[in-house]
Amino acid sequence: MSATNEAGFQLLQLIFENGAWAGVGDAGGLLPSATAGSLYVSLHSSDPGETGTQDTNEITTGEYAEYARIAVARSAAGWTAASADPATVTNDAAITWTVMGSGSGRTATHFGIGVGSSGATALLFSGQLDANLVIGVGVTPEFAIGALVVTAD
Repeated sequence: MSATNEAGFQLLQLIFENGAWAGVGDAGGLLPSATAGSLYVSLHSSDPGETGTQDTNEITTGEYAEYARIAVARSAAGWTAASADPATVTNDAAITWTVMGSGSGRTATHFGIGVGSSGATALLFSGQLDANLVIGVGVTPEFAIGALVVTAD
């Protein structure tokens, strides 16, 4: 069984845009958080898998000294959910890491989106990059506006 397009859209809106999901539960529906906070985008050297945490196969500061997860606000300014088939959400601004100035470098093959700025926190979504990203000295990893696409199907 899969979720309907509407359920996927509402779920993505709730998680990424901190939107309300009307009609579920009481009269208020599933309400947004009072303090929305951020989601954190990470880079991974291989698939973190369905049971992985956000640090599973994550690029580390030993390999890329300046690496840190990127915070993106849980808001309509950070993400845009669309009720397509399947429902999708994309980033509204470029997601840019610091240029690699030192470290041994690594190849990122996957991205992750989770709830923590560091550590083995919950990984909510992950996916394979369209093309591997070889991170070496002088490289600035980035997802352009709309380039990070998450689907709910």
